[in-house]
Amino acid sequence: MRVIGLMSGTSYDAIDAAAADLILDGDRLVLTPLGMVSAPYEEELREALSAALPPAPTTMRAVCELDTRIGQAFAALAGRADRELCDGRAELISSHGQTVYHWVADGQAYGTLQLGQPAWIAEATGRPVVSDLRSRDIAAGGQGAPLVSVVDTLWLRGRPGGCVALNLGGIANVTVVPDGAREPLAYDTGPGNALIDAAVRHLTDGRLDCDEDGAMAARGTVHGPLMSRLLAEPYYARPAPKTTGKELFHLPYLQAALAGLGPLPDDDVVATVTELTAATVADAVRSAGAGEVIASGGGTRNPTLLAALRRALGDVPLRTSDELGLPSAAKEAYAFTVLGFLTAHGLAGTVPACTGARHSSVLGSITPGRHGLRLPPEATAAGRAAPSRLEISPP
Repeated sequence: MRVIGLMSGTSYDAIDAAAADLILDGDRLVLTPLGMVSAPYEEELREALSAALPPAPTTMRAVCELDTRIGQAFAALAGRADRELCDGRAELISSHGQTVYHWVADGQAYGTLQLGQPAWIAEATGRPVVSDLRSRDIAAGGQGAPLVSVVDTLWLRGRPGGCVALNLGGIANVTVVPDGAREPLAYDTGPGNALIDAAVRHLTDGRLDCDEDGAMAARGTVHGPLMSRLLAEPYYARPAPKTTGKELFHLPYLQAALAGLGPLPDDDVVATVTELTAATVADAVRSAGAGEVIASGGGTRNPTLLAALRRALGDVPLRTSDELGLPSAAKEAYAFTVLGFLTAHGLAGTVPACTGARHSSVLGSITPGRHGLRLPPEATAAGRAAPSRLEISPP
């Protein structure tokens, strides 16, 4: 099945579309990457999205407008991906949407909201669309995240010494994949790029959206008192599985930590929040006792962050998913091709040990395409077993 995965992360800077051919071969799920295309949000839409995100107040009208406009933006990129990556032969689109709120209280997830109305995608492309992939896991008592953990465990299980799959998005998350009989574990470690991006936008009056090439952090020095305040955040001590988001780690959060410290050089603030990401990720890796870290996500393009992470990890090797055949910039989008494929075939897309759910679940809702809802024949086959491993095939 040829599937397009659509993804926009918590940094909400762009939409990524990855295409893959997926084949079930016995207990193997074989993924052949076909490439990725990406498109930044139009500035007006990005500003409207930013203005509606917590802790800012918003209105139901704004939410409705964003749902439509984000859906239209996803639809445009899906059509482009079908033309440029799939020769117009995509069979399914799997859309993560844009997370705008993840409702967590006292360590329990109660709801999640991703905008990007899938009807626009189905109407524009004529293809069926799998969407709203997180809610079913939350209904089953899970955190609804990290959903990429099912891909990590299928793909990386059995690596000598075990490993940690790390995604450095707006929020950093890990999947601990042991090499023995132990259960895998997955959770959000804390901020990835969220506080870095928030600090840079604020300190440059919006001139920059991110710390390009880690330049500001590289010039700065970690400020000890600020670092101590940030590390005192109770979230880090909570047991896994756990999830968080920009509902917690946002600009006012950073400003509260800076209160009373006096004026600090801009570069020192960025250096400190960069070090915070590295330190909290390294703590998670150490507690897992993993033999290596396989990183992906936008943060892998920040050399200062990666250097800080390598220092914090010590003798634990840090690699990128590119080295194992899965492009790091598109890994999450590829993960959603897998999740959409599993849903279309009636197969569970969660690992309960990773999300904390009572049981695994078939995820999402399906919006029919132009020719109605036509599930693959395998989806109705009695006793169809879920794959036990994922292999990446060269394109």
